Amino acid sequence: MTATLQSPRNLLATTFPTDFTPGARTAVTTCLRIAPTEKVTLITDEATLPIAASLATELEALGCKWNAFVLEDLAPRPLTGMPSEVLKDMESSQVSIFAVQVALNELKSRMQMTDVVNRRKMRHAHMVNITPEVMVEGMRADFLRIDRLSQKVLDLVRPAKQIRATTAAGTDIRADFNPAYKWFKTSGIISPEKWGNLPGGEVFTAPAEVNGRFVVDGVVGDYLCKQYGSLAANPLTIEIAKNRIVSCESINKKLRDDFWEYTHRDENSDRVGEFAIGTNIGVTRVIGNILQDEKFPGIHIAFGDPYGAHTGAPWKSSTHIDVVGLRFNIWVDDQQIMREGKFLIEA
Repeated sequence: MTATLQSPRNLLATTFPTDFTPGARTAVTTCLRIAPTEKVTLITDEATLPIAASLATELEALGCKWNAFVLEDLAPRPLTGMPSEVLKDMESSQVSIFAVQVALNELKSRMQMTDVVNRRKMRHAHMVNITPEVMVEGMRADFLRIDRLSQKVLDLVRPAKQIRATTAAGTDIRADFNPAYKWFKTSGIISPEKWGNLPGGEVFTAPAEVNGRFVVDGVVGDYLCKQYGSLAANPLTIEIAKNRIVSCESINKKLRDDFWEYTHRDENSDRVGEFAIGTNIGVTRVIGNILQDEKFPGIHIAFGDPYGAHTGAPWKSSTHIDVVGLRFNIWVDDQQIMREGKFLIEA
């Protein structure tokens, strides 16, 4: 298939709701802090064109150089790899934005993209499965306030030996930490140190070991999120021992089986690779979209790849899936920092 560059003229001709503008402006000016002298690679798809158009409008208004790519113009979906045209353009950009709806088994292509981001220390906004709802809710948060809260949480957890988390729904987990593994905040203020999701708002690391029961009454990640949405009515209960999934159960047997299959694709797919605290206090409800829901104040963990290039964890996986719970009580060592989903520390 002949590669086609989506020109600024064409993308700027795409209409979008004016309600997208505040979120798009926040992404460009507050979260990414793009300078007029910089170059940006904007990656999108047909389903996300209106949101990409709102971002492109802000880039054009800023006066920076930018190139935009629509994935379906470059390769069939699902992608077997990130198109070379995109990767080549990223090699001369300081900033990249990925506003795309995920398709089945495309994680490899996204990892190829973030490999370039990591190597070149780009500021990268990961807006996977961004929706109009997220644009007018989560993307309108006060990310400077979220950054202040995230920094306070980061300062508490970095020296911590253990975090315990419980919920009324039945979660009771203990996470132990390796001081050699790094903690990061992705508060929505994106730096070259670590690319981040938008909307942002979390503090995370790779745990040394997690044990206990995690009740997923929020959402599960990747493409299963769109398939199953909110799990409030049919939670998924996961038993974890020595950082591995022992069992999982739900009244929704298809959810259980799909999650089990996802987390057993390679030798580390069932291993807890991420332990995170959501800090986006602008998010007040779970909407069935992992991009925003994992930032909901509380705990989420992920099975699979530990983002070792950042955290320092020495193992890898070809998969990564988040699970989100609700209304947590959290103790960092002996200090309680959250009660029933509300932070006990001020932003």
